[in-house]
Amino acid sequence: MAVHDIAYVELYAKNKASAVEHFVSTLGFTQVADCVQPDRSSALLRQNEVQIVVTSGPGVWSFLDEHGDGIADIALTCDDVGATRDAALAAGAVLSRPVRDHPVVSGFGGVTHTLLPLAEKAALPEGRNWVATPGAAQRPTGRIEKIDHVAVCLEGGSLDHYADFYNDAFGMARYSSEYVALGGQAMDSIVVRSDSGNVICTLVAPVPGKDPGQLDAFLERNCGPGVQHLAFLVDDIIPAVGAFRDRGAAFLSTPDSYYDVLAERVSDLPAEVAELRAAQVLVDRDEWGHLLQVFTRSSCERNTLFHELIQRRGSRGFGSANIRALYEAVERDRLTAG
Repeated sequence: MAVHDIAYVELYAKNKASAVEHFVSTLGFTQVADCVQPDRSSALLRQNEVQIVVTSGPGVWSFLDEHGDGIADIALTCDDVGATRDAALAAGAVLSRPVRDHPVVSGFGGVTHTLLPLAEKAALPEGRNWVATPGAAQRPTGRIEKIDHVAVCLEGGSLDHYADFYNDAFGMARYSSEYVALGGQAMDSIVVRSDSGNVICTLVAPVPGKDPGQLDAFLERNCGPGVQHLAFLVDDIIPAVGAFRDRGAAFLSTPDSYYDVLAERVSDLPAEVAELRAAQVLVDRDEWGHLLQVFTRSSCERNTLFHELIQRRGSRGFGSANIRALYEAVERDRLTAG
């Protein structure tokens, strides 16, 4: 019943052309195939190991009306699809819809999981008549290598329930946890990870009884739990940020005070502080190495889904100082927008 990889994520978007343009022009993806069905239209985008399906049309309007643009399905490859389906149902999931031999089970909020055999990690999503894009490379490369993790925003008080669900349903054990307090606000997080290390979800939730903040605002805009951001692994983050910024990507800002003390907090990176400051990249370290991160602003109408670029120089964690820095950055952005 173990899951091994994220085969693809599917984004429902009101304007398919605009969403595809964002991923292609700004983040360097390539559209490799297209599919038109009676009730929806989809485009398949690839970059190295990452597959993103962008879908719009009447068949997804109910999701869009409730949640706005966002990730609707995270497809997972499994060592045994039937056993994983049964474990998910026993853990409380609902069989959402059959897609030929690939069951689709409920996850959190409006997000589902399509379960696929291991051999179909790079296969085209099932049940659609895909037409290859003329002249497009079917294995396009780029700066983004893979999905490092998926950040999921849940309702306050439900964190343990979903951590247990992902363990019981998909064999994803708890890996770490973090508590962040900012003024009267507070956030809890639990990281769950597959044995393969290839499927990682960071579950975050506001702490009940604390002042409302960015997670409460997300839950309100999204009408419940949903994917807050996708974290994309890159090989060298500073030139990647420059390239994506030149393409039009907008990143969250970090105050100068963060970099004023960075050389003291991460003492073996003093020569890079100026570059990190210019790129607005966050840095942390654990016992294995360094972690470098930067976060985009949301391009969605409801300001829901955004993205992260992450580089791991040996680090296996998520940077406790950076979790706080991200929370503070998103909170500043929310207050400025408000």
